Amino acid sequence: MTVSTPSRARRPRAVSAASTPPFKPTTTADEDLPDHHPQQARPARTGCGEAGEHGQPVRCGSLPRERRDPGEREEYYGRDDAGRQPGHAAHPDHRRHRRGAGTGSALPAGGSWLRRNGVTLVLQGIGVDAGIGTAIGRVVMLARGNIQVEPRMLDHGDVEQEVKRFLHAVEEAAAQLRKIRQQIPKETPADILEFIDTHLLMLEDKAISEAPVQLIREEGCSAEWALQLRRNQMIKVFEEMEDAYLRTRRDDLDHVVNRIMGILVGERKQDPWDIEGHIIVSEDLTPADTIMLHHQGAAGLVTEFGSPMSHTAILARSLGIPAVVGAHGATTLLEPGETVVLDAGNGAVLCECDASTLDFFCHQIQREQAHRHSLQALRHAPAITRDGEQITLWANIELPEDIATVRESGALGIGLYRTEFLYMNRERLPDEEEHLEAYLKVVRGLEGLPVTIRTLDLGADKPCAHHPESTACINPALGLRAIRLCLKETAIFRTQIRAILRASAEGDVRLMLPLLTNVWEAQHARAIIDDEIHNLQGAGVPIDPDIPIGAMLETPAAAITAEHFARLFDFLSIGTNDLIQYTLAVDRSDDSVAHLYDPVHPAVLQLIDHIVQACREQEKPVSICGEMAGDPRYLPVVLALGLKTLSMQPSALLEAKQRIRGLYWWKLRRHSARLLQDDDPMQIQRQVAQLGEE
Repeated sequence: MTVSTPSRARRPRAVSAASTPPFKPTTTADEDLPDHHPQQARPARTGCGEAGEHGQPVRCGSLPRERRDPGEREEYYGRDDAGRQPGHAAHPDHRRHRRGAGTGSALPAGGSWLRRNGVTLVLQGIGVDAGIGTAIGRVVMLARGNIQVEPRMLDHGDVEQEVKRFLHAVEEAAAQLRKIRQQIPKETPADILEFIDTHLLMLEDKAISEAPVQLIREEGCSAEWALQLRRNQMIKVFEEMEDAYLRTRRDDLDHVVNRIMGILVGERKQDPWDIEGHIIVSEDLTPADTIMLHHQGAAGLVTEFGSPMSHTAILARSLGIPAVVGAHGATTLLEPGETVVLDAGNGAVLCECDASTLDFFCHQIQREQAHRHSLQALRHAPAITRDGEQITLWANIELPEDIATVRESGALGIGLYRTEFLYMNRERLPDEEEHLEAYLKVVRGLEGLPVTIRTLDLGADKPCAHHPESTACINPALGLRAIRLCLKETAIFRTQIRAILRASAEGDVRLMLPLLTNVWEAQHARAIIDDEIHNLQGAGVPIDPDIPIGAMLETPAAAITAEHFARLFDFLSIGTNDLIQYTLAVDRSDDSVAHLYDPVHPAVLQLIDHIVQACREQEKPVSICGEMAGDPRYLPVVLALGLKTLSMQPSALLEAKQRIRGLYWWKLRRHSARLLQDDDPMQIQRQVAQLGEE
């Protein structure tokens, strides 16, 4: 992850229009921004133009405001699908496709929606979640690719000065990492700290710190060229290694080399630790990047690739970071250091805004924070429909540190505790005690509330250095991941199972298995769990021998045969994120097909209904824990299908509770048959809209 300010030509400026009406932000030519849909916002950050604490005046004084010349026009150029969410397809001709490598351009034909010189530029993407809100800040560019340089030979008298320049860059890179580490809170997960420590150790390695010096002296070449030659040599060595884990350290090498290279070529004009209050722009971000940026105080994220359902986007939503993904050309069209508005509600990034535009969005942030404050009144209120039906709201969490936001949300428990963070970006596998510590922190923090711990689900978009084969196949989402990996690597699985069982002695812990497709997988996993229960009891270790064991159904195969899984398990949970992806054959991380990702597609609704009916017949509890559960648009559908236990991101919970308290259960249930009978996705969308209005 490299902070850079690439040298490139300034964007062309457009000719201003004359005799125009006052500025009026719009999402289309005719519609006002949706004031009726209040949005949540992150806490304000001094000097970046966000609002103060609730009830305090908005501070925008530090932002540069360009005064328009008379007659100049400023417009909000939203496309016809501005802010469109998955499942709402635009006209095919209007859809953007993933940019091919090296094309460099995000402009549609004519480029009419990218303008300068008194006209606000609007870069359209997909808002991660309208509930997260708005941010204003300066752009910090993160370069993900390797910095390439051309060979440059030195005069003999310049060699030692070049050596000093290289050594200074190495020390500067180490100083940057040390400062980042100091600023990351102590409660940050160990894997993030190890990620930084690994890079610090690599900077001290002679292969990086001394070998390029030898090349500079022997070849008389520039520091940049010497570093690139050394990198290429080391990459070749890594690729020839038989140890799969060591081969994966190439990514760490790239991170370290790019950090040094960025200093040498002058692309680090902005301090890389100066993240707080800024808008981070990158081609893409890994989950580890996202967590690190959150701890450094990033105000918002903009990526060229991705969709609202990619794991990184889900993580940003969970952490409460406003984001726009799939904003093609962002790294080319936005300038490092310029002030931009990130409008996640409409999936837009605006720059070169004048005072009236900035004032509008500053006040929007203030409204969002006021709404967020008002929702706190519902924290201890029951999630009950207007006709008295009780709905149970649980939270999904990514990290132990999320329990603070869970408590603030008023959740009645954890419906999904993802455990992949324990395995990512670290040099060794977590042992049983590390697992136990992470689980007990949540169990104890929730003081008796239920905690559903999902076993390891690595693979797809969550790679693990110790098992690169989980993402090395052509389609990792269909490869060795989740329960498949656990049943292959039973030692890893048993370590996690023992820790979960030990944690069950201190609270209401439930164990959940992901991505089951076959009954024999369930039987094999249950046998391992039963074996570990027997072993721990025999050793006198306190556990709950009757710990509830459940399954997450997230494949069409599991949904269609739900009655078999309902008989085998104590509870079922519907994982809609993957269920939709596999049912519709849509990669949820690919923005080029995001418009096909439709949570209310007839096939998806029928599969969900089948699972609910199977659980009802077997008298087993069922919940839903995908992003669909916390989306206000789809809440009426979820309830109409008979689901009463919903697990969602903590940031979405109070909004969902407010929505539920305005709905009638019996009216929604009355519509379920009609929803399931319709085979037209657009007609179903219209029904969904009508359900939300009743």
